[in-house]
Amino acid sequence: MRRLETRETGRVYDRLRGYPSERPLEFFKHSVIQRFSKEEINDIIRNALNKHVKKDVPFEFAIVQYNILGDEMQSENFMKYFIDSADNIRHAIGLVPASGSSLENLSNEELLMVIVPNERSIVLREIFWFILGSILFTLIITTAFYITIRSLLKQKKLSEIKSDFINNMTHEFKTPLATISLAVDALKNEKVIGDKDKTQYFTGVIKEENKRMNKQVEAILQAALLDKKEVQLNLKKHDAHGLIKIAVNNMTLPIQEKNGTLDVKLDATNDLVLADEVHFINFVNNLLDNAVKYSKENPVIKLSTFNAGNQFRIKIEDNGIGMNKETLNRIFEKFYRAHTGNIHNVKGFGLGLSYV
Repeated sequence: MRRLETRETGRVYDRLRGYPSERPLEFFKHSVIQRFSKEEINDIIRNALNKHVKKDVPFEFAIVQYNILGDEMQSENFMKYFIDSADNIRHAIGLVPASGSSLENLSNEELLMVIVPNERSIVLREIFWFILGSILFTLIITTAFYITIRSLLKQKKLSEIKSDFINNMTHEFKTPLATISLAVDALKNEKVIGDKDKTQYFTGVIKEENKRMNKQVEAILQAALLDKKEVQLNLKKHDAHGLIKIAVNNMTLPIQEKNGTLDVKLDATNDLVLADEVHFINFVNNLLDNAVKYSKENPVIKLSTFNAGNQFRIKIEDNGIGMNKETLNRIFEKFYRAHTGNIHNVKGFGLGLSYV
């Protein structure tokens, strides 16, 4: 509890007294308790709180006189909250006539006590929406920041993948073009022109390199068509083992060039599948091609087929370098290629498994 300065307490006193008349008949009715009812004082305090603090703030009050025989006025639950002081705000103000007033030395000093119960719940209720708004604003800012950073990282990664793809594509086309150029120059040599075997050899080289470039172009075009969902599948019933044998024949030479072996076991009893012949052969080719590319030396590849219920399954194993967790999660992404150091040490565009 505290006492206010004389000037301030005088103002409160004047307000509660309502500036009473100083006529002799009302000389003994100059105290606040005598001049105002409990309801009137309650209304005055309520109006003051509504104006300067907040509407509907609960409160209890009491006015007591300092002398022993003085009067006392209190609200209904004042004593309850006065005794139980937990979480309550208490204010005490001395009601003293203004200095210079005719009542200055005649009035008993009175004390106005105001208790605001449940301070904590009032404060929490006041700041709840502010805290909630702050949390929501923070979440929005954090989410926006996360999305922005994620987008930037994704764009950076995409840029790296595209750059890697362009570099590899340039290399893939530059090598056969250089070989064709050398073969053409050799064919212009008079000694070669007169040698039938050499002529056939160099024309064969040109043909093979041309096939190689066509294959790369087709892979890029197929990926573009798949991305646009414009591929028209010619689905028919086929003997899967027959199509697998075609793919195996296509990969025999590349495997032999790396001194590798390919063990084929076609054990499935029911190999009838509904598939597009060209795409089926291509996807088997791509799987075998990856097995060759990612084997350090002397690739050992096993291809087997089997039935699981009414399903036809193909299993391909190799002694390659394997894949880490990141690569395993991204092997079907277009243009993605497992890192093996130099970008040109493994041929391709990163389209093989995305095609599969």
